[in-house]
Amino acid sequence: EVQLVESGGGMVQPGGSLRLSCAASGFTFSSYDMSWVRQAPGKGPELVSSIDTGGGSTYAADSVKGRFTISRDNDKNTVYLQMNSLKPEDTALYYCARGWGITTVLSLGSWGQGTQVTVSS
Repeated sequence: EVQLVESGGGMVQPGGSLRLSCAASGFTFSSYDMSWVRQAPGKGPELVSSIDTGGGSTYAADSVKGRFTISRDNDKNTVYLQMNSLKPEDTALYYCARGWGITTVLSLGSWGQGTQVTVSS
């Protein structure tokens, strides 16, 4: 079965950095585009960033563009999200997911438990 396990979240001050990791199993990782999605309390899911199967093309939401970088290592079945210059509004539960585009991501599901990112002074 598909399994996605997020890690690397935590508490950080504004302007700080975190690196999230997502360990994938139960499917052919290199055959899937991958994304990061976040959800803040009381809000719906927001597509943060996406990467294609080979890592040659990426997408980033305007709210994180220039600050977050998505990457992947197909040999390790792992997706990463490097988060720099963090802002309080980045506070959310972060999930990795299969797919490119919010509709595909939501359809495929299997997001795992997520990892909490809290940006606060």
